[in-house]
Formats: sequence, structure tokens, C-alpha cells
Amino acid sequence: MLSGILAASLLIGLSAIHCYWAFGGQWGQSAVIPEMEGKPLFHPGKGATLLVALLLAVAALTLCGQLGFWGAALPPGLFSWGTRVIAGAFFLRVIGDFRLVGLCKRVRTTRFAYWDTHLYVPLCMIVAVLAFCAAGDP
Repeated sequence: MLSGILAASLLIGLSAIHCYWAFGGQWGQSAVIPEMEGKPLFHPGKGATLLVALLLAVAALTLCGQLGFWGAALPPGLFSWGTRVIAGAFFLRVIGDFRLVGLCKRVRTTRFAYWDTHLYVPLCMIVAVLAFCAAGDP
């Protein structure tokens, strides 16, 4: 149960950071977008950032459902399946795209690559392992 609570807490925190960015917050923004030749590859708008925040919050709520916090409101298989999908998605993020993100990235000299290696990949691995452990909880 502790693994699910920790994973859900991390996901809520990440969701809150994305909400902060969506509504104009600047802290940390300069290192969260992959870049090439010193330029960000894309500029996420408010809607896209809020969508990520929503997905992270839904993932946290799914983990809470797996832990039984929602009672019998929804079928337990839905939470079990969803928790496994969350673990899988974060494991895939750890592996990366074989170019710009993850353990298998080739571009390693940008500010984003530094933070990806030292913070984002380990954080994703922690969430993935915690979610995987929570998926086994009844």
C-alpha cells in the first residue's frame, strides 16, 4: 500500500507543477523541453500543459483506486489494469526514444539532457517501480 501512496503523491506533485507552468509559472521551465542546437523542439501551450497535468492527476487517482480508496464505485479490474498501464508508460519513458529522452538517448550535451539523466529518468523509474508494486496490491 505504501508504494501506491508514494507513487500517487509523486504524480500529484508533478500534476501541480504542470498546473503552475500552465498558469504562467517560470521556475524550472528552461530545462523541461528537449532541445537541439540550443533551441527547444516545441513550445507547449497552456492547453497541452494542462492536459499533462490532468493525465498525471488521473494516474494518481487510478493508483488510489487500486489501493481501495474509492471503495466499490468502479470495477477493481479497471484500477489494476490502469496501474499496470501507468507502470508501463513510465518504464517506457525511462528507456526513452533513442534520440533525445531516456536512458537510450544519443543527445547528451544539452541542459535538458543533463536534467533528464539526473532527475527525470530516475523519477520516472521510481514512479514505474512504485506503480508496479502497487499493481500487485489487492
